[in-house]
Amino acid sequence: MSAALNCNISFIGGGNMAQALIGGLISQGLPATRITVSDPVEKVRSLLAEKEVNVTDDNIAAIKDADIVLFAVKPQVLAGVLKPLQGLLAGKLVISIVAGAEIATLSVLLGTDRIVRVMPNTPALVQTGAHGLFANAEVGSDDRELASQILASTGLTIWVNSEAQIDAVTAVSGSGPAYFFYMMESMIRAGKNLGLDEKVATALTLQTALGAAQMAITSSNTPAELRKNVTSPNGTTQAALEVFDRAQISQNIQAALAAAQKRSQELAQELSDNSK
Repeated sequence: MSAALNCNISFIGGGNMAQALIGGLISQGLPATRITVSDPVEKVRSLLAEKEVNVTDDNIAAIKDADIVLFAVKPQVLAGVLKPLQGLLAGKLVISIVAGAEIATLSVLLGTDRIVRVMPNTPALVQTGAHGLFANAEVGSDDRELASQILASTGLTIWVNSEAQIDAVTAVSGSGPAYFFYMMESMIRAGKNLGLDEKVATALTLQTALGAAQMAITSSNTPAELRKNVTSPNGTTQAALEVFDRAQISQNIQAALAAAQKRSQELAQELSDNSK
């Protein structure tokens, strides 16, 4: 984290993901005075000011002394936010967590090629995020390390080999938390149908999800092997898994992620077209 601690970092957009990163950076030792956040919403600025970071509603002023500029705005306002900054980012590393914004689109809008594109996910809010990163050829090893340090303040960082793979990252981890929440919802509902109190069903489901994830992270076995280890022949787990197999749950999950990837590609094209 040492290199990033010597940088001035400006955030354009101060929403939840930006706030998660800011909190992570401060917890890792980056002085709050080195962070500037520009956001049009006064309530957001007031909340961030409590962290003792610099706040403004002037994007141009925000980036003036920045070494790194991180864009965390909604895709639909991207062009309006970036165009006024065109040509003002010379010598600065740009990091974008804007969903669907391809590097080519960002480069045209900003007039710079030193860009890292990131697909984060919402568990970053509790420092357990999973972030997929891609950089173009203009981004050197030092810049890659800076980007890794910034994102690692809130979770896992994985560099992918092509920008096209960001769409796959979006399908797996970007949208992934919702898939697990969906499973949790279903298990809680099932527990209630089986006679459990809602609080009991919820507590058991959430702790089981946490425990299974922790086992998968820390074990030398694969998830498939762990599943087999808890599936006794003709036992309760096998009875449940046979229902999943008959419903082709695995195939449907794969089809669902393929649909998410396709939609990510479509959104990127739409954003590119709207930014011209």
